[in-house]
Amino acid sequence: MTSSSLPDSLIATLPGSSYTDPAVFAQEQERIFEAMWFCVARGSDLAKPGAFRTFQVGRESVLVTRARDGSVRAFFNVCRHRGARLCTEESGEVKRAFQCPYHAWTYGLDGRLVAAPNLTSMPDVDRTAYGLAGVHVREWLGYVWVCLADEPPSFEEEVQGAVVERLGDVESIERYGVGGLSVGRRITYDVRANWKLIVENFMECYHCATIHPELTEVLPEFADGYAAQYYVGHGAEFGEEVRGFTVDGSEGLDRIPGVAEEQDRRYYAITVKPQVFVNLVPDHVIFHRMYPMAADRTVVECDWLYLPHVVESGKDVSRSVELFDRVNRQDFEACERTQPGMSSRLYTGGGVLVPSEHHIGAFHDWVNERLGTPQG
Repeated sequence: MTSSSLPDSLIATLPGSSYTDPAVFAQEQERIFEAMWFCVARGSDLAKPGAFRTFQVGRESVLVTRARDGSVRAFFNVCRHRGARLCTEESGEVKRAFQCPYHAWTYGLDGRLVAAPNLTSMPDVDRTAYGLAGVHVREWLGYVWVCLADEPPSFEEEVQGAVVERLGDVESIERYGVGGLSVGRRITYDVRANWKLIVENFMECYHCATIHPELTEVLPEFADGYAAQYYVGHGAEFGEEVRGFTVDGSEGLDRIPGVAEEQDRRYYAITVKPQVFVNLVPDHVIFHRMYPMAADRTVVECDWLYLPHVVESGKDVSRSVELFDRVNRQDFEACERTQPGMSSRLYTGGGVLVPSEHHIGAFHDWVNERLGTPQG
C-alpha cells in the first residue's frame, strides 16, 4: 500500500528493510553514529586518572579515559603502529599509560606516544603526531559525549537543542542538577532488535495500556495512548492517589531541591537523537544510552540517578528502579517481538502510524534525510 492510498488518519512507516538490511545499518553507522554527538559514559565511571572504558560508536572502538589533569579524553582504540586494538577490556584502570600488547608502543593518558622499542633510534618520529588519534569530547549532565566527525556539529544545537525542543528551554532540565546526582543503580539490557524500533517505542504511548499496567497506574493519562513527548513542555501528571514514581505508587525518595513547583508530581521524557532517552521525575532521573551493535541488536545501558546522600546512605531505591526496569523489559520484549516481522514480505512496504504516533513520522524523515534516502 502506497502512502498516497492510505486513509488520512494513517501515515506510512519506514520499510522493513530499514530495520534488517546490514547495508542500511552500515550507512547509519557512518552518517549518524559516527557523525553526531554520541553519549558514552557517566563521568563518575572515570573516577580518577587512568580509569577507562571502551565503547563501540558506529564501526569504531573508542577509548575514553581521564587524564592526569582531570579532563576526560577520548581516542580511537587503535595503535598507531600496526593497528592493533589497544585496550581489549570494556573497562579498567592503568597507572600511567596505555601499552599496545603487540609491539609495546606506549601512550600517555593524554594520547602522546611516550615509549616504544628502539624509539630513541628514531628521532624523526613526532611523538604527538604518532600519538593516539583523538576524538571530540564534551561533558554535560554528568555524561561524556563524543563525536567522531572531523568537524563536529554544534553541541548546543544538536544535543541541548533536543532538550529545548522538548521542554522549551535548557533551564528546565538544569533544575534537576543531573550532573551532581549519583548512580543508584545501573542495568544493561541486550536487546535483539533494531535501534530505531527502540526509539519509536520510546516516543509513543499507543502501546502503554496494553503492556505497561504498572506505568499507567502511576501515570493514568498514558492509558489514553498519548506519550509525554507529543507537545512541548508537557509532563504527564501522577495519579491522584500516587505518592511517588515507584512500582506500587508508594512514597518516593528525597525530592531534588531545584525541581520547580510546576514540575512536581510530573514525568517528562526526552529523546536526544540518535541514542539517548532521559526521564525526569521529582526524586530521580533515569538516563538511557543505546549502543547499536548490529541491524538486529542494540545494547542499552540505563542509569537511575538520585541525590548523593540518598545513594551514600544506602536508602532502598528498589521500588523506583523496579518501575522503570519493568517498563524497559516490557518495551524491549515488544521490540524483540517486532524485529522478526521486519523481515516478512508483508512488511516490505512498511506499516502504518495512527494519529497518536504521527510524530514518529518526523523521526523517520530525519533518518531518511541523514541517509540521503529519497522521500516519497
